[in-house]
Amino acid sequence: MSARYKRVDPKRWPGVYCYTSLERKHEGRPDVCYVTAYKLDGKLRWEKVGWKSEGYSPPMAAQVRAERMKQIRHGEEVKTSKEIQCENRAKNRAVAEIAEAYFHSKGDSLKGLTTDRNRWEKHLLPLVGELPAGRLSELDITRVKRAMQGHAAATVWNALELLRRIVNFGARTGYCPPLTFVISMPRKDNEVVEYLSREEAARLLQVLEQWPTQEVPRMLKLAMFTGMRRGEIFKLQDRDLDFHAGFITLRSPKGGKTVSVPMNPVACDILKAQTAWRDERFPGSSYVFPGKGGGLRTDSNAVDRIKLAADLPKEFRIFHGLRHHYAVTLANSGKVTLDMIGELLTHKSAAMTKRYGQFLPDTIKEAGNLAAELIQAAAQPVAKPDEFTPS
Repeated sequence: MSARYKRVDPKRWPGVYCYTSLERKHEGRPDVCYVTAYKLDGKLRWEKVGWKSEGYSPPMAAQVRAERMKQIRHGEEVKTSKEIQCENRAKNRAVAEIAEAYFHSKGDSLKGLTTDRNRWEKHLLPLVGELPAGRLSELDITRVKRAMQGHAAATVWNALELLRRIVNFGARTGYCPPLTFVISMPRKDNEVVEYLSREEAARLLQVLEQWPTQEVPRMLKLAMFTGMRRGEIFKLQDRDLDFHAGFITLRSPKGGKTVSVPMNPVACDILKAQTAWRDERFPGSSYVFPGKGGGLRTDSNAVDRIKLAADLPKEFRIFHGLRHHYAVTLANSGKVTLDMIGELLTHKSAAMTKRYGQFLPDTIKEAGNLAAELIQAAAQPVAKPDEFTPS
């Protein structure tokens, strides 16, 4: 027995001990902590129950000991209150701890890692970072929304979606229980579709043709004529180009699943010219648009100079905008359905492609006219056949 532990009353509460604190006070006197003792697997085990100032008493300590003795008698696993608390904390960790584990688990594979970290640190960490994930409530979500008032609906949506991803990751990995409610997401009604006018597109193509070096212009042309994302173009390797079948393989795209897109004649010419140039400049590199030393490209400074030379709008994000321009051009033609545009853009859901429906004015007008004709025809009385008169 520890020298500082004293029996409380072995006749009334066997196995219950206490010790006096030299620092804590209660009602003007030194505080008292109650402890129980019992044997487990032949060894004496001590378990702290709680302080008198916290409302604990010898009968309560005796009840805790009785529960442990019952568990031992029935061969059940015996855990102290401290062990149970540690396990509960491990299964209900703070949101900040889960967030760090989430970002670490994704590493470089997480698209928009820097953006997500910025969202987390700016909008979520100050409000919910210290909370155990299992204690998150709808009130906490409301606090986040209120704190983000003045931000675009899409910004709020992205922050809440990130929080949902983090907690779902925690639930899958055993760091926390799943959410007990559905996060109410704001409506994203400010989706911006960037595209070029006919004159802007013509200026850009002229600048690309006249640019002193052609590697970056080829990347921009590929984005313009295929709708490929910037990262997808940077990651292209020889193994991804099937000139015979006419397809480009996109590995680990934004949607996560490897897919293929058609290699149209313009894209085919661009890629053949680029690989020939690459073989001379970076022999041995497998990347179609290699970066420093022939490795994976991470950036392209020339695009800003090209954008300036073509006098494109300041807010036009050139790679992202050219992807939109590709989709808008197809939609405006009236010859390609939204479903097919979604396939070409490798969208995961039809909702992502629906934004381009606004660029189908002629097609929508024709559908409206056809609807009127069909309804009008359906409302016409059916002509009765002439009665047969026998001769």
